[in-house]
Amino acid sequence: MQQLERSFYSKASMYSFIVVMILIFLMWIGTGQFSHVDIMLFGYVIGSLVFAIGITVRMVSWSLRPATQQMLKRSFVNMRNRKRKKRNITSILKTAVDNIVLQKFIFKRGIYRGITHWLIAWGCLGSFAITFGLTFGWMHFSLIDAETYQMVVMGIPTIKMAADGFLAQMIFEGLNITAMMLLFGVLMALIRRSTNKDVKVTQRPEFDLMPLYILLAVTVTGLVLTVSYKFLGGWMHNYMALIHQITVVLFLVYFPFGKLFHLPIRPMAAGVPMNYQEEVQVDTRGCRRCNTPYSSDDQIADVKEVLGLQSFDLQLADGSYLSDYCPACRRRMRVMKQLNLESSLESPYAPIQTMTDVQVPGFGSPRADAYYDNSKGEKEND
Repeated sequence: MQQLERSFYSKASMYSFIVVMILIFLMWIGTGQFSHVDIMLFGYVIGSLVFAIGITVRMVSWSLRPATQQMLKRSFVNMRNRKRKKRNITSILKTAVDNIVLQKFIFKRGIYRGITHWLIAWGCLGSFAITFGLTFGWMHFSLIDAETYQMVVMGIPTIKMAADGFLAQMIFEGLNITAMMLLFGVLMALIRRSTNKDVKVTQRPEFDLMPLYILLAVTVTGLVLTVSYKFLGGWMHNYMALIHQITVVLFLVYFPFGKLFHLPIRPMAAGVPMNYQEEVQVDTRGCRRCNTPYSSDDQIADVKEVLGLQSFDLQLADGSYLSDYCPACRRRMRVMKQLNLESSLESPYAPIQTMTDVQVPGFGSPRADAYYDNSKGEKEND
């Protein structure tokens, strides 16, 4: 692999080339050696290849980060551990169902936000699956007779269905179903971002609103195509098809470089409980100070290694590390450090000179008159 990498400018360019070659090879298989390529989908093919290159570059860059490398290294070690096999499978399945299928982590922040995110996420995933399958020729439908269709997947004939049957209608209307999911999800998100004052203060139009506008354009133009050929006799269909293709290509090119990039890396979250929870959703490592469970030994070891690689070991005077303490104790230690209360005080009632050069009054007793006299004399001398 190292010898192959020398032929390319970087790891990202090498893996991008490999991914593109795999996609073209799969397209060659799916289309019967390019014998039934739909030229009307050529724009989608180019956009999809740019999308694949962008995703690969971003994924490679993300995987080279010290924290990501450490998690991936830990994942490979744990996956090879036979004693953890049952635990790994249980953890991955539970995390996948809770965080990816049901997306409970979003519903915990509110029912409205949960429904919005679920509609957008699964609307995108469904649209991607159908669009890429049709674009690269991985699946198509052949007419067996006047009333029967057959689905062909990667050149292999599969199920047959009646042209006017329920299954055929659900498959043919798949993109319209996912488009409606996206439409409702995007509208709910835009309403929330335009009415919620807390969100309006923190959001950035180019980062938070741009992907919603692009998704809305793709969804609306796609649904207008359906309205055109179903209810308007194909009126303006060619022009709307071109406009829709432009919005889809724009979306595919934008996707790897904007906020929506979190979609392909979200499944990696399944590795966190697998690696760092001896029992799923249960902490086993106790805080060095208060003994409250807050993490696991593997996670703290990885945190120390990652911080060490970045020259931030955060080792304390007693030889312990800041990561050996729970978040509550860390905040308490930070406050004590800033107030300079770690060292012994001459008088518990005297003013405290903080680390930020701000004097905090003493506690529990008023200041003596001598203090003000000394302060006044010091000012006159100045």
